[in-house]
Amino acid sequence: MTTAPAGIADPKQRKIAFTTLFLVEMWERFGYYGMTAVVLLYMVQRLGYTDDRANLTFGAFTALVYAAPALGGWIGDRVLGSRRMTVLGALVLALGYVLLAIPGGPLFTALGVVAVGNGLFKANPANLVSKVYEGEPSKIDSAFTLYYMAVNVGATFSQILTPLIAIWAGWHTAFAVCAGGMLLSVVNYFFMRRHLAQVGSPPDFAPLDRRKLLLVLLGAAAAVVFVTVVVQDLGLARIVVWVAGIAVLAIFGVLVARGTAEERKGLVAVFLLTAQGVLFFIFYQQMSTSLTLFALRNVDLHFFFGYEIPPGQLQALNPIWIFVLGPLVAWSYGRLARGRGDFSIATKFAMGFAVLAIGFFAFGLSGRFAHDGRVSVWWMIGGYGLYSLGELLISGLGLAMVARYVGPKQRGFVMGLWFLASGISQYLGSYVANYASVPVNVTNPVETLPLYVNLFLGLGGVATLGTLVAIAMLPVMRRLSTPAAVTANG
Repeated sequence: MTTAPAGIADPKQRKIAFTTLFLVEMWERFGYYGMTAVVLLYMVQRLGYTDDRANLTFGAFTALVYAAPALGGWIGDRVLGSRRMTVLGALVLALGYVLLAIPGGPLFTALGVVAVGNGLFKANPANLVSKVYEGEPSKIDSAFTLYYMAVNVGATFSQILTPLIAIWAGWHTAFAVCAGGMLLSVVNYFFMRRHLAQVGSPPDFAPLDRRKLLLVLLGAAAAVVFVTVVVQDLGLARIVVWVAGIAVLAIFGVLVARGTAEERKGLVAVFLLTAQGVLFFIFYQQMSTSLTLFALRNVDLHFFFGYEIPPGQLQALNPIWIFVLGPLVAWSYGRLARGRGDFSIATKFAMGFAVLAIGFFAFGLSGRFAHDGRVSVWWMIGGYGLYSLGELLISGLGLAMVARYVGPKQRGFVMGLWFLASGISQYLGSYVANYASVPVNVTNPVETLPLYVNLFLGLGGVATLGTLVAIAMLPVMRRLSTPAAVTANG
């Protein structure tokens, strides 16, 4: 098979290539996070779902959204190419949002198309970023932190916009806006694709095999049918998550068994950090589930000048904070690298859990200052700030962790495994959110408040335990992260 070039040597061209991928990811995330800002509230407020059903339906959907990139990354690495899969995934995603925008349209089929489209898309732009900086390991953490900003720039605008549009023009118009963002991602790619001519996986540099393309499209169609069935059947969804968890363990085991001594070190390091990432994403899932329903029922949403914040719009606090904090964190990594030496990724994960614990304790303690069962929106603003800093230190470095410890031939696939593990944990996060599930006949904020307070305080305790475990693992991670291992795999 044709061999891919090794990175981009010219710093100016490298910057333009990175900007191209940044913009593609930004518009794709505009579509996805715009949809997630309103879809759970759509199920609860418009379709009349109970909290339990809405949380678990959303959890099954997000689990499959994050699980599917494991296969999409492999197809990009070995079959069609990362660049081609980026475009194909974006087009399938646009179709999913169009289906959501049809009044009375097939909700579960639309969710299936979105999940499969995300699987085809998600791992491939990130893999291209790692290839832009091939041979520059010192720049990878900063590059992926800034790349993570693309997610949050797109999410900020869409999570502000779609909840307002849902109120002003209806739920389906909000979904149509998501489709528009996805199409802008495709347009952006085609206008700037020449800047990516030097990067890609080996199939990108060979003629397109139409037979393989047809097989991928047929497989995607079959996957849509599968996902559509799973998100409707919560019992089946639970089985699928268990199978996926076993598959992650088995695949890591095979990769470690087949790797060289130095490759094994990198893969074991990735596995241990991925296990910590699984815990993080249980917390992450609360943003679209328990924290959003908490905002709906127990937060005083009146803001400056009489503006009443739509409950789904509070999710925009997360990308806004990351937009503010991301450049500062990326700058600090560069400054540390030039001075005393940067913290290891394992140390950053431990710091992230500590900050996350403080954030959820803040959400829980807000209940002590409630008035008639409602807390000030400023508790949400502050709590989201801490939560977002923790996210930057953990999730924001997940892809950088893979890029640093895993060799180019396996990188796209292992990035897919990171997303697969993330999806499993987000389904678990929906189960956790159901500990604050509000009975159908309960509407008084004074009655619902204790449910959320107890959940958030409990999560703060779990994050504290995660911090202690991450600290205890630091000596092991230091042995696995020797310069030889990093060099061999990066």
